[in-house]
Amino acid sequence: MDDSLLGLLKLRIKRGINLAIRDARASDPYVVVNIGDQKLKTSVVKNNCNPEWNEELTLSIKDVKTPIHLTVYDKDTFSVDDKMGDADIDLKPYVQCMQMGLNQLPNGCSVKRVQPDRTNCLADESSCIWHNGKIIQEMILRLRNVERGEVVVEIEWVDIPGCKGLSQVEL
Repeated sequence: MDDSLLGLLKLRIKRGINLAIRDARASDPYVVVNIGDQKLKTSVVKNNCNPEWNEELTLSIKDVKTPIHLTVYDKDTFSVDDKMGDADIDLKPYVQCMQMGLNQLPNGCSVKRVQPDRTNCLADESSCIWHNGKIIQEMILRLRNVERGEVVVEIEWVDIPGCKGLSQVEL
């Protein structure tokens, strides 16, 4: 097993909101997620600027200081796919919650609120929530380098036996 591996992150790509039009009347969007040398992508949703993906991608995390980069593309059949904006997911606020060592909280209990600012891609306040014995963070990411569009995602940490985990990670 890789000694530098901290654990896994479940990244749920839920939906897109008011994405840019790149074809005649709509777009055929999909999301590409990158961190380090990993690259994963969602399926294409045809002819929809408010797509529902509800797909779970799992990333191996070696460094929580490295943001997860997300790019939305419009699938084109006869030409290069058009870029429809990008955003970064900052893991540090989530890791801070995980390091609190909380347990047995009521479902839906908010552990931390993260405000949108110039250093993150949040479109609105994001909360780290206690849900079924785990902490999850749902966020609405405002896409950059495009005229409009947001993507709703959720993250959840998965500890792997034999891996370092998050308890000793310095932010």
